[in-house]
Amino acid sequence: MAGRNDSINSTISEGSVFEGKFNICGSLKIDGKFEGEIKTEEELIIGETGKVKTNIEARTVVVSGTVIGNIKAREEVKLLGTSKVRGDITTPFLSIERGVIIQGNVVITGDHNGDIDKFIEDSFEANKHKPKGVIKKEID
Repeated sequence: MAGRNDSINSTISEGSVFEGKFNICGSLKIDGKFEGEIKTEEELIIGETGKVKTNIEARTVVVSGTVIGNIKAREEVKLLGTSKVRGDITTPFLSIERGVIIQGNVVITGDHNGDIDKFIEDSFEANKHKPKGVIKKEID
């Protein structure tokens, strides 16, 4: 389940509690309890016994435990069937298994990197049916 190189650099194991700021270069798996701030350039995995209260920034995020906080992933978020999330998710791609519980806003950006509101509005306005000519009739 780990990232591209199939290795996890750091683990907070079940029964462990960590509070503070965690900035790492590699992947992180949390099976214990974490409160604070997490930033990683790679993958963050929250196992079934993992309980996280933080805003998350990572390349990919896989959740099967509990998260209270916002998730921002540069590539993908995967919510496995035992996930419980309270917070907003922003990611290009999102997969959600049956059984997930989530409360929050979700923004799926696909491959688009700009202003999502403007992109959707422009899409709505594009190719809008415009009359080819105006028929004007005056009534006396």
